[in-house]
Amino acid sequence: MPQAPVEHNERLSLRIAAEDKSILMRAAALEHTHLTDFVISKVVSAARQVIEQHERLELTERDSLHVLKLLEEPPAPNARLSAAAFALPKKR
Repeated sequence: MPQAPVEHNERLSLRIAAEDKSILMRAAALEHTHLTDFVISKVVSAARQVIEQHERLELTERDSLHVLKLLEEPPAPNARLSAAAFALPKKR
């Protein structure tokens, strides 16, 4: 299988149990790919899912409507918010 040239070859070293490596090698062989390509594709996919789960916030319909209402009709600033805004450095 021809390899595409790599501009930047970042390395990641890790220790893995022999049994786990055998499983990964078998899975990579079943998908007709190199072990490195197999591991990278699976791990990057899993990492993207983890990031999405932590960065995405799902609201109920009630909460969504509440947020939209606050955006359309924001409450008046309280004393602490006014003081914080006043304390900000002035832009030139």
